[in-house]
Amino acid sequence: MPTVNVYNLAGEVVGEMELSERVFEAPINGALLHQAVVVHQANQRTGRAETKTRSQVRGGGRKPWRQKGTGRARAGTTRAPHWRHGGVVFGPHARDYSMRFPKKMRRAAIRQALSAKLRDQELLVVDSLKLSETKTRFVAETLDRLNLGRNVLFITAQPEDALKLSVRNFKDVRATTAQSLDAYSLLKYHRLVLDRSAVEAVEGVLNA
Repeated sequence: MPTVNVYNLAGEVVGEMELSERVFEAPINGALLHQAVVVHQANQRTGRAETKTRSQVRGGGRKPWRQKGTGRARAGTTRAPHWRHGGVVFGPHARDYSMRFPKKMRRAAIRQALSAKLRDQELLVVDSLKLSETKTRFVAETLDRLNLGRNVLFITAQPEDALKLSVRNFKDVRATTAQSLDAYSLLKYHRLVLDRSAVEAVEGVLNA
């Protein structure tokens, strides 16, 4: 069973914590993690691009001139694709890009992402992430004291409004909850910081 040090926000070791082998030492399947990332990115696409075909463009109902005798090419509508203001032949149309990812595969991918972070020493456990006030400077000092850099995902058991508001000014620092985890976010951020209660919540969900 893996054991990690537990830090306080001052960067001091205040204890140790045992982690679940099933959650934090899962065998890593690169193909599954790749699929989790592909599915997440596909589900973020809105698919709103839309063009009108000749039947959808307003107007063009009257034949612009008679069929013969004008010296011009015959035409049946001013909304044909080769006309200005005409329809578009092979333009994009709204579509659904979402992909299904079964719950068991999604949870397995999260376990593997957490295991990869622990293996690469990019996962840190702290005693608590509760802040007494909303202050960006305090978060910046904490990142420096814990030597985390500026690409960090904070994970708590319950929403922490003070923490969430305090990290807003950082481009690559975000706060989320154990219930909202996904493999893409775990892999996207360089360092993960969980508090004790978040570890327990994650293990409670992923051990089920």
